[in-house]
Amino acid sequence: MLVGISVAIIAVAFAVLVVYLIKTLLAAKDSLEKTTQTLQEVQQTIDELGYEVKQIVRHASDITVDVQHKMKQIDPVMNSVKNLGEVLSEVTLAAKQASSTMIQKFKQTSHRVGVNQHDALPSHSTAEERTLQSYAATYGTAGKGKAGAGWMKYADVAAVIWQKFRH
Repeated sequence: MLVGISVAIIAVAFAVLVVYLIKTLLAAKDSLEKTTQTLQEVQQTIDELGYEVKQIVRHASDITVDVQHKMKQIDPVMNSVKNLGEVLSEVTLAAKQASSTMIQKFKQTSHRVGVNQHDALPSHSTAEERTLQSYAATYGTAGKGKAGAGWMKYADVAAVIWQKFRH
């Protein structure tokens, strides 16, 4: 009898164990089915994204080809701009040299005129008379002297602008 009861208890325990194992296996089966479904959805999304990425790459390639074509068309324009810049540089250098030469000639001419007028001043002039005569010689009271001084001012302004432009 003891053996019969032991066998019955073992059978009941085995049956309970089987029931719990069946429940566990069914839960695992449900989880695996959900995982399989999720993986299928992910695969479908990846396939859709792959198609879209391929389309984007094709468009990017088309845009790159178009940009390269347009850059080739712009190259002659850029070369022309470069050549124009070089020509303008040479012209401004020549203008600078010409203006420097003119300024030096004006300074030499005005210095000679100033020396000649200083020699022509009588030695018995007062300081005030000499100042007035020097002012008249420098800035001119007649139209001719004024035009020379105005031209020199323009040349000086041009030289200052040129120096600021070059530096």
